[in-house]
Amino acid sequence: MLGFNRDGTTVVLILLNAFIVATRATEKGIYTNNFLVQLHEGEDDVGSQVAVDNGFNNVRKLPFGEGLFHFYHNGIPKARRRRSLQHKQRLEKDHRVKNVIQQEGFGRKKRGYRNINEIEVNMNDPLFTKQWYLINTGQADGTPGLDLNVAEAWELGFTGKGVTIAIMDDGIDYLHPDLASNYNAEASYDFSSNDPFPYPRYTDDWFNSHGTRCAGEVSAAANNNICGVGVAYNSKVAGIRMLDQPFMTDIIEASSISHMPQVIDIYSASWGPTDDGKTVDGPRELTLQAMADGVNKGRGGKGSIYVWASGDGGSYDDCNCDGYASSMWTISINSAINDGRTALYDESCSSTLASTFSNGRKRNPEAGVATTDLYGNCTLRHSGTSAAAPEAAGVFALALEANPNLTWRDMQHLAVLTSKRNKLHDEVHQWRRNGVGLEFNHLFGYGVLDAGGMVKMAKDWKTVPERFHCVGGSIQETHKIPSDGKLILTITTDACEGKDNFVRYLEHVQAVITVNASRRGDLNINMTSPMGTKSILLSRRPRDQDSKVGFDKWPFMTTHTWGEDPRGTWVLEVGFEGGALQKGVLKEWTLMLHGTQSAPYIDQIVRDYQSKLAMSKKEELEEELDEAVERSLKSLLSKN
Repeated sequence: MLGFNRDGTTVVLILLNAFIVATRATEKGIYTNNFLVQLHEGEDDVGSQVAVDNGFNNVRKLPFGEGLFHFYHNGIPKARRRRSLQHKQRLEKDHRVKNVIQQEGFGRKKRGYRNINEIEVNMNDPLFTKQWYLINTGQADGTPGLDLNVAEAWELGFTGKGVTIAIMDDGIDYLHPDLASNYNAEASYDFSSNDPFPYPRYTDDWFNSHGTRCAGEVSAAANNNICGVGVAYNSKVAGIRMLDQPFMTDIIEASSISHMPQVIDIYSASWGPTDDGKTVDGPRELTLQAMADGVNKGRGGKGSIYVWASGDGGSYDDCNCDGYASSMWTISINSAINDGRTALYDESCSSTLASTFSNGRKRNPEAGVATTDLYGNCTLRHSGTSAAAPEAAGVFALALEANPNLTWRDMQHLAVLTSKRNKLHDEVHQWRRNGVGLEFNHLFGYGVLDAGGMVKMAKDWKTVPERFHCVGGSIQETHKIPSDGKLILTITTDACEGKDNFVRYLEHVQAVITVNASRRGDLNINMTSPMGTKSILLSRRPRDQDSKVGFDKWPFMTTHTWGEDPRGTWVLEVGFEGGALQKGVLKEWTLMLHGTQSAPYIDQIVRDYQSKLAMSKKEELEEELDEAVERSLKSLLSKN
């Protein structure tokens, strides 16, 4: 098992296999022509020779881990049902080789690939007036003012200059006249074809336009009379082509996520496990290690910023079942439509941090996201959370230009503090405030990103304090889940107070849970913090009929308790929803707390919140007094 350092603190990897175990029973055994080869210590210099000696025509040193190489063999089919034992055994007999793993294939889907039926900013780009998510004046039946507030950031002089965003997708049309001037060839690579030219593969239906559309949202040039304008129109965009092969492998994902982390600032991913309402899946071992290396070592130690689309499974799915979107190391972004409602495909979960925009729910031809398309074309029909994640990457690029010293955690704090409710409304989940007064929604997170507010706060931002990790407590005994009620368990914790890893102010909280049920999709899991904030860790997924695998040490994550004091009693509620009676057992609940020992701005938020509460109570008393006086006057007048 591979180990790594997290935030400078060595952590026992109790979660490392959590994303793998839950889906092993359903995998069909697809084997690829990619091999992970680990050489013995001191043998790194002979990696290429080892490959040649054993009949492999391609080799690449992996940047994560010691002595790790990617061997691939063009003589082996890219996908087959049986292992290539001959090649594996030949490598294993080489005295320089320590370990060999033939890479298994698994599915990854592009998100949001679907068709959809007065501020002084002067741009001559023909689609700029159609980009309602940049400046919403009510076009395409939208709600005026409901946008990313990029105009304020631009007017302050921030356009993404000096920042590179990588689009991990199916390639980029880097010859497109609206992208060519901002294309970063040095930071680009094609991991599907193993060459430095991530140009999309041609198909008659233009299926591989996904990455090009995402790239245009971020970095399309301004004032060139072509298509529209990127959120960060002076930023550089890199193409990492990694989605366009029959099956994904751990090596390709890990290599993409760790590609040139000292050059690339932000990685945007609009893909993930299948959004079918029944899949529970996430990053494998190498990808987890690559992500950990990225947040610890990327950008000179400030940390790579990973932006993830939360998913398009709609009300049938829950993005906490997606180990990429629910990772602490990613910023999970959901979407709103142009009138402030939820899109029908939006997934909700407690790990979503913030939202941007996708399309309109009405069949207005101009309600989609306007951006670049393949072969020099433009489109008005980009949509889904695929569109939301690149918009967020663009906003973060503006913040990085304002303050290049921002760490990956600083960016998450800024997203929490500056995102706005604006005119967003969720017909299912109400807006609530957590224990320190931060307003959040189960679907929209902390609200829609505000580019102007973020760059203004980023300019004078001081790096957040050191991060610590505490196991708040664990229940390992088996408990039956009642068919017609709820299993209620509690953990009372001091959050490691008195120890070096004491957590006083929360960032992320994970409930690591092992549970089995006669129908996994009917499970509902809620967790309430000591300060009274209730997080919905798992909603009903009506299409998930699993009765065998369940969740095995799955880290359900919430951001809704951000800034709270974790000390006290946490309450877990597990029950069933749906018409039929179900059975189930919970075998483990471990509470993982992640946060800091000091955070002055949280103290200020608490004081401001308490002041607002006091003021509102005062206003209520004054209103009651006014009403009493008015009643008395009416009474006197009626008597007279």
